[in-house]
Amino acid sequence: MANIVLMPQLGISEESALLSAWHVAKGDEVKEGDKLFTLETGKATFDVQAEQGGTVLDLLVEEGDEVLIQTPVCVIGQPGEQYDLPGKEAAAETPISKPETLALPEQAKHIEKPSQTEGDRIKISPRAKRLAEETGVSPAHVTPSGPYGRIIARDIERFIDEGGRQVTPEAAVSEMKVEAMPEAAATAAYVDEPLSRMRKIIAENMHASLTQMAQLTLHASFDATSLISYRNMMKDSGQEEFAKISYNDMILFAVAKTLPAFPELNAHLLGDTLRKFTSVNLAFACDTEKGLYVPVIANADSLNLLSLSKEAKALAAACRSGNIAPTKLSGGTFTVSNLGALGIEGFTPVINPPQTGILGVGALQTRVREENGMPTCYQVMPLSLTFDHRALDGAPAARFLKALSDNLANFQLLLAK
Repeated sequence: MANIVLMPQLGISEESALLSAWHVAKGDEVKEGDKLFTLETGKATFDVQAEQGGTVLDLLVEEGDEVLIQTPVCVIGQPGEQYDLPGKEAAAETPISKPETLALPEQAKHIEKPSQTEGDRIKISPRAKRLAEETGVSPAHVTPSGPYGRIIARDIERFIDEGGRQVTPEAAVSEMKVEAMPEAAATAAYVDEPLSRMRKIIAENMHASLTQMAQLTLHASFDATSLISYRNMMKDSGQEEFAKISYNDMILFAVAKTLPAFPELNAHLLGDTLRKFTSVNLAFACDTEKGLYVPVIANADSLNLLSLSKEAKALAAACRSGNIAPTKLSGGTFTVSNLGALGIEGFTPVINPPQTGILGVGALQTRVREENGMPTCYQVMPLSLTFDHRALDGAPAARFLKALSDNLANFQLLLAK
C-alpha cells in the first residue's frame, strides 16, 4: 500500500513549514531512513526521513513551498501503484468574503481579472492570509499554487512582484494618503533584502509580545565576587568538564533553583488562565548565524550545575549547527537572555509569550565601595527582569529578583542547599 508522506507537526504552535529542499526525485528508489526533504520552521531546520522503502511515485509540492501541517507532500509505493490522496475534498479552507467595491483613483482602476470566482470559498494558508492583509492584496485575484488549489505565502509575494497588486479597500484608502517624495530615491543608496522566514517569525512574536502584554522591567545588580571566585576555582580544578562551566551556566542554575518559589513567573498566561508549572523548563537565548534560537533545558530545577552546563552547551551546539530537534525549542516556562559577553551593561528583554517573565543579564562592571575607611573596587553583574503585569504585581516580581540576586551573590551557599 502506498505511503502518503505528510508535512509533520514539529511544534504545537506551528501551522505550516517551508519545504526548502528535496533530496529525492520522482522515480527514485528509497529505503527506510533515507532523507526525503528538508523543512524549515520559524525555529529550526529539520530533515524528514522515509518511514518505509519503495519508489517515489510523486512529489506533490515544490521546493520553496510553504505547506500546511498534515498536508501530503509526496507518495512512496510500488511502481505503477494507484493511490488516493486523503482529504482532497475536505482540505482546510479559510473563507474570504467577497471584496467590497471601492472607488479608486484613475491609475488604480486597471486591475487583473480575478483568478478565483469572487464570493467562493478561497483556500488560503494562515500565513498567506496574514500576508495578504498586511500588504493589501485581495486573495480573490491571486493564482494558487499550493496543494489542492490553496493559496500560499509565495503566491501573494509573486502576485506583488509581478505588479498585479489588487488592493483591498482599507489598503487603498491608506495608500491614497501617502505619496513618496520624488527626491527620496536620490538621497541615499539602499538594498532591499527580504526577511528570512526565521526573522519574520521573530518579528511576529516580538510584535505580539509588546502589543498584547503589560510588560514592566525591574533592574538590579549583585556582588559577583562569590560567582567569580567559584568560576576561577573550577577553571583551576584541572578537570576539563568543570573548567568549561561558564558564568551563563551558573546564572541558569541559579534561576532554575530560584523559580520554584515564585510560580507566577514559572508560568504561561493563557487567556484568563494562569498555568503554573511544577518544574522549570528553562529557555535561553542562543545567537547563531541563522538568527536567534531559544532552546529549552527540560526540568532544569532537578539538574546539578555540571549536568545543566553540559545540557546547555549541547543545546547551543545543536542550534549553531542547525540540527536541533524542534521539540527542544518549545515548552519553555521562563527565559534567560545574556548579552554580557557582548559588553552590554543593561537592556530591556522582551517576553516570549505565553511566558510571564524573562531575565536579561549584562556584563560585569566595576564599582567602588568603602571598606575599613578605604575605597575598594569590586565587580557587579546587572540583571533586568521583564514580567507580565497581568500575571503578577511588581512586589512579587521584585522579591524574585532579590532572591535571585542573593543566590548569585552567595553562589557557593546555593550549591550547598
